[in-house]
Amino acid sequence: MDPYAHCADIVRRRDRDRYIAALFAPESARKHLFALYAFGADVARVGDVVADPALGEIRLQWWRDALARAGGDGHPIAAALIEGMRAFTLPLAAFEMLLDARTFDLHDDPMPSLRDLEGYAGEIASSLMHLAATVLADGRDPDSAEAAGYGGVAHTLPAVMRALPLHSARRRCYLPDDLVAAHALDRESLFAGRLTPELAALLADLRSVTRRHLAAATRAIGRLAPAVMPAFLPLALVGPYLDRMDRADYDPFTRPLELARWRRQWIIWRAARRR
Repeated sequence: MDPYAHCADIVRRRDRDRYIAALFAPESARKHLFALYAFGADVARVGDVVADPALGEIRLQWWRDALARAGGDGHPIAAALIEGMRAFTLPLAAFEMLLDARTFDLHDDPMPSLRDLEGYAGEIASSLMHLAATVLADGRDPDSAEAAGYGGVAHTLPAVMRALPLHSARRRCYLPDDLVAAHALDRESLFAGRLTPELAALLADLRSVTRRHLAAATRAIGRLAPAVMPAFLPLALVGPYLDRMDRADYDPFTRPLELARWRRQWIIWRAARRR
């Protein structure tokens, strides 16, 4: 299979929202967006598919080495990504930062603070947004650092909240320690999959933080060139997810939250139409 077709297939199956958003990009840029997003999807799943953190470290190190020497050893995602890095002068440091952040997923260490969670979100999501905007700007500086910075956090925090059942079952906690302490949350109740008043209050706080980042991202995006908008289209889903979480009967453990595929596609389509 052609490397770019392989990347498109990976994104279609593993990151459907970014796949739909990329379809609104010009055809010449679309394949490079698929390569970026396939890379993001590949490294995101490392922590889910390896039982031994050492094996995950080896996988992430393979990516560091492949990108540093600009040789993917026949790996289709690496081949497509490296071609895009050359074509648009995408900085190696951005990819290394993302890979470094993904090492957190390999261990059961707690997230120290809200600031650390925001930093993690910036490294795994904001970086992809900014790189995608650079591709859409044909390699020129898209002036999207602010929009991507806020947007990456707004995109990641709902994903963390939606993943609570999976993380709790594995006794992992992405909820920041400072908020856990402030709300006197018992981690064992979290790992047992119980929605306590303390957890509900903590999640409400995280939703408020998310809305602040989303509002800041929206203002910053409004100042950007229309050409880079496809990089930010997945943010259109953040508000609807937060609205669902605001419902009185929301329980992340007994009623996992997911918007129907057709609805997500419609929301992204509407956002693209409105720019």
